[in-house]
Formats: sequence, C-alpha cells, structure tokens
Amino acid sequence: MNRTDGLVRRVKNRESNDGLNSNSVNQNAENEENNGATEDNIDDCDSKETRLTLMEEVLLLGLKDKEGYTSFWNDCISSGLRGCILIELGIRGRVELEKAGMRRRGLCSRKLLLKTDTPTGDVLLDEALKHVKETDPPETVQSWIEYLSGETWNPLKLRYQLKNVRERLAKNLVEKGVLKTEKQNFLLFDMTTHPLSDNVTKTRLVKKIQDAVLSKWVNDPQRMDKRMLALIFLAHASDVLENAFAPLNDDDYEVAMKRVRELLDLDFETEASKANANEVLWAVFMAFTK
Repeated sequence: MNRTDGLVRRVKNRESNDGLNSNSVNQNAENEENNGATEDNIDDCDSKETRLTLMEEVLLLGLKDKEGYTSFWNDCISSGLRGCILIELGIRGRVELEKAGMRRRGLCSRKLLLKTDTPTGDVLLDEALKHVKETDPPETVQSWIEYLSGETWNPLKLRYQLKNVRERLAKNLVEKGVLKTEKQNFLLFDMTTHPLSDNVTKTRLVKKIQDAVLSKWVNDPQRMDKRMLALIFLAHASDVLENAFAPLNDDDYEVAMKRVRELLDLDFETEASKANANEVLWAVFMAFTK
C-alpha cells in the first residue's frame, strides 16, 4: 500500500463524517489527486538520487573503499567507461546500429546512428550524444570507444574525447551521497580522492552482481536484465569484476567465474539477431572481446 492510498481513505472518511456537500467532495477529490501527484514526484526524485548509471556502477566497483581511487595498474577502466556510455545511450533509445543489410554485415562493421537527440539529463551522456549527432559519416562502435577515450592516431578525432570522466562520475556519486571528497598527499603532489561514504549502496551493488550469477542465474542472456548483463560485461572489460566476487567462498567464486565465462563465450552476432535484442549492447560487447 502506498501513501496515496492512505490519502484516499482519509479524505473519504472525512467526507462521510462531516457530511460535506458535492462541491466539497469535488474539491477534496481534486486536492487528493494533486497530493498524490506531488508524492509520486517526491518518490521519483528519491529514486533518481539513488539510482546509478552503468558508468557510476563500474567506477564504484573499481574504487578502493578507503583510499578513494582506482588501481594505478588498471589501464582498462577508461575504455570500459566509454563502453558504458554507449550502452546507456542504446538502452535509453538515443542511438542504434544501422541495418545489417542483405549481406548481413557483422556488428563490428555497422555504423552507430543517432535515433533521437532528446537530452538524457546526464551531462556525460548528452556530450557523447552531441558528438554522435554531429559526426558525418557515422562511425562504428569500436571507433567511438576509441574516440571518446582519446585513443586515436587521428588528430581530427581528438575533439571527441570525453575528458576527466572518472572525476566527473565521482562527483556525481558524491552528490548522490555514495562517496565523499578528500585530499591526499603523495609526496610530490596532492590528489583529490573519493573514499566510500555510503557502504550500503556499494554492498547492494556487489550483492546484486553476485546474485545475478549465483542464486538468480537464468542461464539465458535474453532473459537477463539488460543493465545487469551490461554491468557484468563492462565490469569484466574494465577489470573490476573481480572486486565483486572477492568476498565469495571458493565454491561460489568458481561457479560465478564459470558463468561469466559462459557469457563471454556467447556468439554475439547470434544473440544480437534475436527478437527484442539491443544491438548496441552486443556491438559494445563484441568491441571488447574480439
């Protein structure tokens, strides 16, 4: 039962007890609808504050809880976060792959097309969306991962690089109350770090990933939640998935890794051709595993 139901009941009781006339009844009904709408909006705002994007979830997995920074040896997370951005745009219906055509071109050779330029409300996503919109001729998913990461030899494409992505995502997580901001001294320089502030959010994230490959395993990628499927793939591509499985006992760890390998060994072309499949999702997976 939600709070709106309670409002309905209280208004109706007050009407019967006080013997209100029909005008009062209409007025109360209108107020009731307004109150319900207001509370629904509040609920929506609350959920938006705690809801994390794929980029934020992958970064949160990679950040050291107390130190507040990612491993200096991790050179995969940068491109992994760009892959998350493309998948977010695909899931939100902003971009799509061009048609396979009569010759059934593969995922890697098909171009990423703008579907709609309606803003997402997320600065990083909208910045990437703007680049896709302004690019003619279109580029492949693999190319976009390289361009957004700044990993290209073409100087004309460097303007597509999304800069300071990790820092910007960390600030988003600070605003959502998940991280906090601190300064740490590393002998020769000071560095801004973002240690964990809300352990509950990260614990839930880790538990959600563990459950997806253990207690809630469905053995069919088409039946898996698209965001969870993307999170597992991109966390692996970003070399941070191990952090979610580290707390598991040996037996569960072995099962979890076995099932992740099953996902990685899928025929992405076949999966992308199935009904209701999101082709952008599988094209990004292909870009990281080919």
